[in-house]
Formats: sequence, C-alpha cells, structure tokens
Amino acid sequence: MSEEMYEDDEYDGVIKKFMYVNRKAPYGTIYALESLEVVLIGAAFDQDISLAFVDDGVYQLKKGQDTKATEIKNFSPTYRALEMYDVEKLYVSKDSMDERGLSVDDLVVPVEVLSSEQMADLMEEQDVIFSF
Repeated sequence: MSEEMYEDDEYDGVIKKFMYVNRKAPYGTIYALESLEVVLIGAAFDQDISLAFVDDGVYQLKKGQDTKATEIKNFSPTYRALEMYDVEKLYVSKDSMDERGLSVDDLVVPVEVLSSEQMADLMEEQDVIFSF
C-alpha cells in the first residue's frame, strides 16, 4: 500500500489511493448515484481518486440516457464535472463494454479502457476500494 505526503501547505496529511468500483446499472438502485456523491466527497479531501466501471456499471457513462419513464433525473452529465474536482482517472472494463456492445464513443467522458488483467493490477495498487 502506498502513502505519499502531500506537498501543499493547506493539507498536512497522507494521500491515499481510493478506487470506487461501479458495478450497477445507473437506475433501479441508489448505488450509482451514491457512488458519485461519495467520489465528490473524497475529492474534496484531496485524496487520489479513481473510478472503475465494470459489469452493468458501464451503463452509468452511456450517452443519451432517457430517464423520463423512471421519473429520476439523468445524472450522467455530472461525470463531466469530475475533472473540476481533479478526478480524472476513469477506467472501464473492456470485457464489460464488449459484452454490452458499447465503445468509448458511446460514453459521456473520456476513459481508459482496461483488460481484466490490467484492471486487477490497478486494483492491487489501491489503498482503499469501495464497491457500488
């Protein structure tokens, strides 16, 4: 597990690597929205944040979501705001995208597409993993 000291006078603590793994479809449960809210909280505390989208979680990033029938606001555009919070590490499982017929052109934000092996390696580098 890695720890690095923060070089900023405003924060005098240890930065940890937090990964938020999103496995659920964006609607039908509260997991996707809760994950996004927790990510924003973590970012406010200057931690090293990354998000991984696997299984049906890849649908959270899909362009053109129509949520009228669910009567739930489409929150997928919020992922575009993550960059303002210095959350720029977004990873997507290649297998999950392929199984759902998606490509990077179908997503609302730029991502890095990883193989299963690369995703596992990245998870090993994290200090804390939250699964939603």
